[in-house]
Amino acid sequence: MVATVAPLTAPVEPDEALRRIAFLLERERAGTYRVEAFRKAVLTVRETPEDELHTRHEAGTLQDLPGIGKSTAAVVAEALDGELPAYLETLQGKAKPLAKGGTELLSRLKGDCHSHSNWSDGGSPIDEMVLTAVELGHEWLVLTDHSPQLRVANGLTAERLTKQLAIVDAINSSLGEEFRLLKGIEVDILDDGALDQTDTMLGQLDLVTASVHSKLRMNRAPMTKRMVAAVSNPRVNVLGHCTGRLVEGNRGTRPQSDFDARAVFEACAEHDTAVEINSRPERRDPPDDLIELAMEVGCLFAIDSDAHAPGQLEMKAYGCERAEVLGIDPDRIVTTWDVDRLLEWTAARA
Repeated sequence: MVATVAPLTAPVEPDEALRRIAFLLERERAGTYRVEAFRKAVLTVRETPEDELHTRHEAGTLQDLPGIGKSTAAVVAEALDGELPAYLETLQGKAKPLAKGGTELLSRLKGDCHSHSNWSDGGSPIDEMVLTAVELGHEWLVLTDHSPQLRVANGLTAERLTKQLAIVDAINSSLGEEFRLLKGIEVDILDDGALDQTDTMLGQLDLVTASVHSKLRMNRAPMTKRMVAAVSNPRVNVLGHCTGRLVEGNRGTRPQSDFDARAVFEACAEHDTAVEINSRPERRDPPDDLIELAMEVGCLFAIDSDAHAPGQLEMKAYGCERAEVLGIDPDRIVTTWDVDRLLEWTAARA
């Protein structure tokens, strides 16, 4: 079950106070520089012996530590004094459910097929994404960093992906049975519909989300052919943010790509490829009319966060709100499935 994390109360460890502040800032889509200040402070606090933190607090020299500024020093000091830091208390007091509806569906979600770490263009290491997913009540999470062609997002070569898969194995070995980190990728759909990673590497993954990131203004016929080829590929499990549109945000807006949606969704239904409901507020992709078309055609769906930071994992609330209004049967949403059912589905596609 995916849910909002419970507020922290005093006493609280300094690093946990800083972590929660970063999470809440990410959740409300605060500026990256503000979030990074708290994420960097977490690392500094964890690398500094506890007795040194107390000594520096008493001497007023916490800000002499690397990555500790006025705001983060105040949080550390208040936590060391056994108090709930004022800034954390303020943020927790402001935190409200992200969406007004969809709460019942959100409670049924068990995982997320689309998330990023700092191995590509995410803001946090893999273990921080996993820890936050566990705190939110996820049972599983698919790590889907970008593929090589998306260089602006530091996409993973086959060699880097191989190293990442070993880390995923190590994380799972330490987690026990309560949570599963799944091996995945957000693979670029190339101009001809081929996938931007070797078939050998794709065969080692638990789940593949495929998305168009380039030439979004391609003419209708070749774009349709491109997308149909990708979703028909037995390595592909989820079609990510299918229209590529942007409806708000600091990147501006972007119109949706032009393609024959019925043809693409019919191919998805034929090949058991899920259509992603991308929950990011700047995407809200696909639009409602295309979701309704995918429902009519008989597609599966994946309500995903496309999280690039831990605090964004909760954004699935927005997708749940839309899905509930549109009346999607929860059993057609693969992110409501337990991990065994999910893996049976992906294995059947390979």
